[in-house]
Amino acid sequence: MIDKGAVLPMFYLPPVEYFININTHKPGILIEREEHFPKQTYRNRADIYSPDGKLSLVVPVVKGSKNHTKIKDVKISYDFRWQRLHWMSLQACYRSSAYFEYYEDDLIPFYEKRFDYLFDYNEQLLNFLLKAIKMPLALNYTKTYEPAYPSLTDYRASMNPKKELISAQKPYFQVFEERKGFLKNLSIVDLLFNQGPQSMNYL
Repeated sequence: MIDKGAVLPMFYLPPVEYFININTHKPGILIEREEHFPKQTYRNRADIYSPDGKLSLVVPVVKGSKNHTKIKDVKISYDFRWQRLHWMSLQACYRSSAYFEYYEDDLIPFYEKRFDYLFDYNEQLLNFLLKAIKMPLALNYTKTYEPAYPSLTDYRASMNPKKELISAQKPYFQVFEERKGFLKNLSIVDLLFNQGPQSMNYL
């Protein structure tokens, strides 16, 4: 059992803050996989920078995935072609960024292949992202649900789209910043597509 570090939820294309927290506490990172699925969180949504400002990409889940479904058991819904929508949005927002083409071929499969479970999808994306930003990390997972971890910093509820990021984030170049200014704590892909190999230095 990890006795110091942090426990984090599993997010979809997590925000920059998530990777700053991982970098701060690694290698003692514990990923929560036994919690009940909370709605309207980064577990199935990511924020990117569109020409009109912040755009949320939401992975739809099968109805019935309410608060009493364990996160590892939540299934992705394919009632509409959300993968195509997400990929088209990423292309539209970042095609002109410095490094989009550099990562494009590795990302496309996540928007072509069907994944049954949200957790598995997010997990494979997270492994890709850690590799892309050159942050080697062996992921450890919770085996039971614990309401509290006295020896770990608990981020399971603190990182939320509805909560304004209090900590400062130094600006980096963003494609549409001349329209809306610097938007902090967007998905890590915003940093990756704009900063590429320099992303780890930023974190």
